[in-house]
Amino acid sequence: MNIFTLPVKNLKRKLMRTTILVAVFTVGILSVVMLYNVSETIGHSLEKKMTQFGANVLVYPKSDSLNVSYGGFSLGNLNYQVKYLSEKEVMYKVRNIEFKENISTVAPKLVSLTKYDGKPVAVTGVIWGEETRIKSYWSIDGKMPEQPDEAIIGSRAAEFLGIAISDSVNLGNGVIKISGILQSTGTEDDNLIFADLHTVQAYTGKQDMVNFVEVAALCAGCPIEDIVAQIQAELPDTDINALQNIVKQRMSTINYVKNMVLLVSGVILVIACFMLAMFMLASVNERKKEIGLLRAVGYSGSKIFLIFGFEAMIIGCLAGVLGYIGGYFSSVELLARVNIGGEGTEIAFSAVAMFVSAGLVGLLSVVSASIPAMKATKVQPTDVFSEI
Repeated sequence: MNIFTLPVKNLKRKLMRTTILVAVFTVGILSVVMLYNVSETIGHSLEKKMTQFGANVLVYPKSDSLNVSYGGFSLGNLNYQVKYLSEKEVMYKVRNIEFKENISTVAPKLVSLTKYDGKPVAVTGVIWGEETRIKSYWSIDGKMPEQPDEAIIGSRAAEFLGIAISDSVNLGNGVIKISGILQSTGTEDDNLIFADLHTVQAYTGKQDMVNFVEVAALCAGCPIEDIVAQIQAELPDTDINALQNIVKQRMSTINYVKNMVLLVSGVILVIACFMLAMFMLASVNERKKEIGLLRAVGYSGSKIFLIFGFEAMIIGCLAGVLGYIGGYFSSVELLARVNIGGEGTEIAFSAVAMFVSAGLVGLLSVVSASIPAMKATKVQPTDVFSEI
């Protein structure tokens, strides 16, 4: 027998206690893995859903303007020159910054003024696929545009202008047809007409021109300041406005979930480690005679420590593997039951993560058993023989 076979034989001899201890530790690790997987998935899901409710970065050309106010009254901005951005340039450069994986949506816009029945109205050119991603809350009476010359109109603008579905509006050298009316959103969208960006560009003779770009950034992996700095470096002739309050609200919600999971996981691990330490301490007290005999035949204190440490490591590694597997399947089942899913929310099983988990739990088990193991090293042969 040696310091490696002794722990295995002892665990087999006390099979019931070993099974209970492994089960307790496994439940603890299972809970931690499940909570981690669920929190990460919910965090990403929340982040994507919140991003759908609007952009958090605005990119627009630097303008020569002066804000005029007098006597406490704002008289607005005096614009000396209207500038435009290049649609292709902005789309390409924003989509290819270092943190491009954090860019969810890039929605360029061109605003043009027209008149309907003598009343002015603004027509905003958008890319429908991008726009509907950041405004998934839109609800339409009628239908979304399917043809390049179709458009939707905000509820307030439709009421003010007396426009109904299928009516036509002149724009530049063309005509757009209203296919739907946007239900009230409580935002400036209620006052606008939305049409296909490239159609608006063609009808107004402003090919490749946009007034500003809305960017929705996923910021769990990086600060919003870094994304802004990278966009600014690629587009030096632009002004960039990061809506920090929106970003902070999104991130605080996500971080709250993750911090709560971290706290609960820590408590579970502490309890599991405490129980392991108690089991090992009881084992030391039961095996004083065995320890004394081992010391009598030449086992040093360090070897006694290794025997108990190896026992704890076996229990920890086994619990780590079983806990990771159980946590994976439990998290998948839990997410399915609470109906959280969709693209990008699947949990992938990782053999590497499982073995890393086993190694870390094994190390944690050795640390937890260190105090009982140290007590075992202090047992002397004379103490045991005197009891006999």
